[in-house]
This record gives sequence, structure tokens and C-alpha cells, in this order.
Amino acid sequence: MKKSAEEITGEGRRKIVLAAERLFADHGFDAVSMHAIATSAGTSKANIYHYFSSKDALYLAVLHRAAAALRSRLQEARQQGSTAAEALRLFAVSHLQHLLDRPRLVQLFLRELLEKGEPRARDLADAGLAELFTALAEIVRDGQENGEFRPDLDPALVATILVSANINFFQARDLLRQYPIVHFVDDPEGYDHAVVDIVLRGISRTVQENPS
Repeated sequence: MKKSAEEITGEGRRKIVLAAERLFADHGFDAVSMHAIATSAGTSKANIYHYFSSKDALYLAVLHRAAAALRSRLQEARQQGSTAAEALRLFAVSHLQHLLDRPRLVQLFLRELLEKGEPRARDLADAGLAELFTALAEIVRDGQENGEFRPDLDPALVATILVSANINFFQARDLLRQYPIVHFVDDPEGYDHAVVDIVLRGISRTVQENPS
């Protein structure tokens, strides 16, 4: 069946974004030219500029694609988890695996964030990570409303702890592997289960909130 113009346009744009994602991840944003992206995508620079006004706009498209994948994982966790606690556990494991499956791309984002500061942080947030973080915090809020979690904690703080634990594992796992007492480096799922257990013990309503 003959493809529509919209389908052809969508495929062309997708090829460009995928090519940019590969090259940015392998070489860094600044080192990649639009000519290299065009060659990798099997198109022309003029065609890239038909879809994207600049290399920064193309980078934002890469960010949107990455954020969309994470939002999909969070949605799956919410659907599959019978409780807020289980949804947090499922997402934590899925989130870390997502990072480990795309090491060069994650390193690109972290490097850009460190080197370019707030402007890149704003790009990441606007690309969908702010929406993702808010949705993660909403799971915690749901748990507070249904009585699973303590009502006095900031949901955003709990979300920060969970995300930060995974990012730290991603960044520090090679160093952690050198420590004889660390046995969880090659078991990321077990690591996440343990981290979530620690967090849940702290936010659970079953924990005495004001010990005497």
C-alpha cells in the first residue's frame, strides 16, 4: 500500500532524529556537524533544516524522544502496580535499566548539563523530564492519599531520592565495583529493590512518625 505524504514526512523526520541521537551520543553535541547528521540519515542538510531550524532544535527533538520513552515506562509502572509502593518499585527498576541500556546518550545529557548549566537544564525540563518528575511525585501523593505513605513528606523529595539513587548508580558503578564490600553493582534490579525498600520504610505509615 502506498504511503501517505504524512507517513513519508514522519519517517524522514524520525531518521534524522535517530541519526542525531547516535552521533550526539558517540561524539558529543559540539563535535557533530549537520553535514555528518545528514550523511548518517541518508538525506541532505537542506532537508534537515526543513524539519529543524538549528542543531539545538534537533537536540531538543532527541531530548523529547528520550523523555517520551521514560514517560512510557512510568505509565506502565502505574498500570501494572497494584499499589503506589509497587508502582514506585517497578519504575525504579525500569528507569535504571533504561539508563544502563543507553550509556552514551545518558552521558551526553549529563555532560551537557554540567558544562552548559541552567540553559541545558531548562531544555531537559521542557523536553518532558519535568512532566515525568511530576508524574512520579504524583504516585507518592497517591500513596499518601490512600494511606500507604506518611502524609507529612514532600512527594518531590521522595521522587528526587529515587531518581538520584539511579543516576548515582549509573555514574559510580565502575568505582563501586572496586570496593570489596560492594556486591550489588552487577545486580541493578536487586539494587533498586533494596533502595526502594529503604525509601518505603522511611515513608510508610507503619513507621512511627514521632518516636519518643
